[in-house]
Amino acid sequence: MKKISLIASAVSVLFAQAAWALPSAQDRVYTADQNSNTVTVINPATNTLVGQIRLGNPRPDVLSPLYKGQINVHGMGFSPDHKTLLVVSNGSNSVTFIDTATNQVKGVTYVGRSPHEGFFSADGKEVWVVVRGEDYISVIDPVSFKETHRIQTGVGPGMVQFMPDGKLAFAVSSFTPQVDVIDVKSHQVIKKIDVVSPFSPFLQFTPDYKEMWMTHKDVGKVTRIDTKTMEVTGVIDTGFITNHLAFAKVDGKVLAYVTIGGENVVKVFTTDKAAKLVATIPTGALPHGIWTSDDSSRIYVGLENGDGVEVIDPASNKVIAHVGGGQAPQALVYLSHVAGADGGTANLVPRVNSDPLNIRLQPVVQSAEPARGFVVSRNLGVIDALEVSLFKLKPQTTYSVYLDGQPAPVARFLTDAKGVANGTAIGPLREPAAPGASAPAGASRIIVMEGNQPADAAKAVLVEMKQ
Repeated sequence: MKKISLIASAVSVLFAQAAWALPSAQDRVYTADQNSNTVTVINPATNTLVGQIRLGNPRPDVLSPLYKGQINVHGMGFSPDHKTLLVVSNGSNSVTFIDTATNQVKGVTYVGRSPHEGFFSADGKEVWVVVRGEDYISVIDPVSFKETHRIQTGVGPGMVQFMPDGKLAFAVSSFTPQVDVIDVKSHQVIKKIDVVSPFSPFLQFTPDYKEMWMTHKDVGKVTRIDTKTMEVTGVIDTGFITNHLAFAKVDGKVLAYVTIGGENVVKVFTTDKAAKLVATIPTGALPHGIWTSDDSSRIYVGLENGDGVEVIDPASNKVIAHVGGGQAPQALVYLSHVAGADGGTANLVPRVNSDPLNIRLQPVVQSAEPARGFVVSRNLGVIDALEVSLFKLKPQTTYSVYLDGQPAPVARFLTDAKGVANGTAIGPLREPAAPGASAPAGASRIIVMEGNQPADAAKAVLVEMKQ
């Protein structure tokens, strides 16, 4: 009997550990969906879509001066008790407070031009929102939803996070090559740390809070900063369109997972003194936001051009599930123990959008630094919205985007000083299906020409990549 009892106890312990090692049905994954202006809500226990919180109308129906919803739902944060989800919309300059138990909007605060991300202070008494279009952090009372203070920073603060003791906050910038270290109590910047690039959209602390890691989207790097000495300890070359990062503890070691949008991968690095690349995980189109479950058993990745979320098992470094979600998800967070008694379905709507069509562009002529680009087509009925992204072209130069067989371009874009152009075009990309046809409609080929030249695939700068 004693032997049987010991075996039963061992089985019980193993079962308990297995149950703990997977996300709970009370946990939720949230994404901020920039094009559909929704918050997607996912049950990580089943990897299924629970529904969406609709904060505004989808693109392109957001241009009316009478519009009252939120535009460009983009950033996310949350309260220490997980009871409040913070959603930042940079098109309507708003911060939305959502009750995680009911999915109900509790309040909205309007701040300065183009806020990007926000987070609660360690004690939950303040919300700090970086106003990227200006040069300050807006401090908000989460009870009254009123702005109470502004903290002067470098131009274009991109994100802010707090140390767990509540004494210091670190703020990266999207326009200034520096990190501002802020004394939380006095709301004063106490140190500026120089970094390699002026464009950082995201930061995250290691689990022991000894380091802060920040991404540099423009140059494809990650900078490491010692939170005690406040000095840069290393810079890692990561890849084209380095977006967000997260940490997971795997086999007793802390690893960093970095979303590389231009390569459609998540790269895994050690957190040793000299970080090493140990794995590259293929994902769907343009991975952006990323967050780890509380126990490191799963990692969740938002696909900006894939309109969904992929689930990574860090034990195998493989994608094990895909969940369709909102259009162009940006920030992503994982919150434990938040679903309400009804199963967390209150105040949610079904998915408002369909899956997109992704088109990669390749250069006609190869060079040392070849041009590149991609197009995301989202169907609007008889027409399509084309999200066009072009890179490594001539600076300050006009490029025309054509659909093969059409004499006029669907759009023209002017590149910036780095040869980059991004924008939206409207056009009938998909060819109408013949009456009674069972096959889906095809798509026109995309051609990018320099200047105002007519479409000619042989002379094009970029053409649609053959599948």
